[in-house]
Amino acid sequence: MAAITTFPLKLFHTASSPLPTFSHSKLFGLPLPNLYSLKSHSSLSLPSYVTARYGGGPRSSTYGNSRRRQNDSDDDQALDLSTLKSDSVRLIDQNQNMVGVVSIDEAIQRAEDAELDLVILSPDADPPVIRIMNYSKYRYEQQKKKRGQQKKSAANRMDLKELKMGYNIDQHDYSVRLKAARKFLKDGDKVKVIVNLKGRENEFRNIAIELIKRFQNDVGELGLEEAKNFRDRNIFITLVPNKAAVQKIQEVPKKKEESASDEVSVSVQA
Repeated sequence: MAAITTFPLKLFHTASSPLPTFSHSKLFGLPLPNLYSLKSHSSLSLPSYVTARYGGGPRSSTYGNSRRRQNDSDDDQALDLSTLKSDSVRLIDQNQNMVGVVSIDEAIQRAEDAELDLVILSPDADPPVIRIMNYSKYRYEQQKKKRGQQKKSAANRMDLKELKMGYNIDQHDYSVRLKAARKFLKDGDKVKVIVNLKGRENEFRNIAIELIKRFQNDVGELGLEEAKNFRDRNIFITLVPNKAAVQKIQEVPKKKEESASDEVSVSVQA
């Protein structure tokens, strides 16, 4: 079964008699009184509470306000009904149907009958909202969804790659940088092409600007212009991937592979 409940435990003793002796019990790992010593005690009531969760795998029980393990703090907070100040709750069943306002005891009984957990959704609502569910499965699905979102975010993230050139770069070095820029864009990264002019090199500004424009033209439709600066000595242009063009290029090898596979199949049949 899967639920959370609280068991009251009262101990009695007389003013003239010492408190009953305690022995270690395997029940929740808690110290419980020696039953034989209770016969001579009465009067004083000493309330204690045990909070326990049924089902969903092994879980440590808590005694009073004992410290919870750090790794289970979120689970404990969502599952610990003793934190609720209201005696009634608004219950949602395991089929996500709104049952309505019921007592906590009734909610516990319903969860036990369904062998599922009682999870607090809105502790500050009036009355608090709780739901019957398989909490372990719910947490797994939430974590799986979060990992999927992180992967998607990482896939959409663009890294910035910088390529530097001199205004008088030779053809070989130019070709190397052009090849690198096209690869970066195909991989989904931004490319910033920079031509730094130092000292008297500022006289060749027009040559540097023409070099940048030539580079952009040679990159072709793979890169879309995002930003540029042709004013000061740090001349640059930033290109972002053109997703449509990248996808188009990636589809060409697939078609060639399919065509080659068909040719092989025909030759085998012949």
